[in-house]
Amino acid sequence: MFGIGTQEILVILLVMLLLFGGKRIPELARILGKGMGDFRRAARDVQREIDLEILKEPVGRVEQESRSKRSGKKKPPAAAQGNSAGTVGPGASEKRGSGDTL
Repeated sequence: MFGIGTQEILVILLVMLLLFGGKRIPELARILGKGMGDFRRAARDVQREIDLEILKEPVGRVEQESRSKRSGKKKPPAAAQGNSAGTVGPGASEKRGSGDTL
């Protein structure tokens, strides 16, 4: 466990007993246990929120695309945006020289 041997754990417990006394050790252990439980619960909640957002993201993208289709807004295809000089499509002959053939 954490690379700590039995002798090291006994020394730590002995030092705790000397510093805090026998009456405060159970109280400190209870407080530490509650703090660790709260931390684990918070970490689990954060992980759950992240997982939900990851699952929602593609659905949101599909919803946006379907809304744009319903409203009549169309995104131009990548080829029509003029990303490549040798694009074949509407206006392709205007991009090329007059002597070029397909």
